[in-house]
Amino acid sequence: QLKLVESGGGLVQPGGSLRVSCVASGFTFENHAFGWFRQIPGREREGVACIGTKATSVLYSGSVRGRFTISRDNANNTVYLQMNSLTSEDTGVYYCAAGLWWGLVVDHYDKWGQGIQVTVSS
Repeated sequence: QLKLVESGGGLVQPGGSLRVSCVASGFTFENHAFGWFRQIPGREREGVACIGTKATSVLYSGSVRGRFTISRDNANNTVYLQMNSLTSEDTGVYYCAAGLWWGLVVDHYDKWGQGIQVTVSS
């Protein structure tokens, strides 16, 4: 059964850090690119980071570049998003996605996790 399961979200204070994880199963992990997207109520889902089948191929949105780091562990079928220097504007539901084309474009991905809440607040 194809699954993407996110974990590690929660409440963090401004300036803090959080790492979210995504464990994949049911498909060939190493053949897929992965992206992290977030959605804020009233706004469209936006891509924040993606990683290709080669771990050196990464891309970040301008709003998170320099603060977020995406990585993948092919041995454990897991993708990570390390988030540092968080602000209230990073609050939202974060989704892990997998696809055969990488990029910060929703339509590039055909497999999605259920999403996990990240709240940045004092």
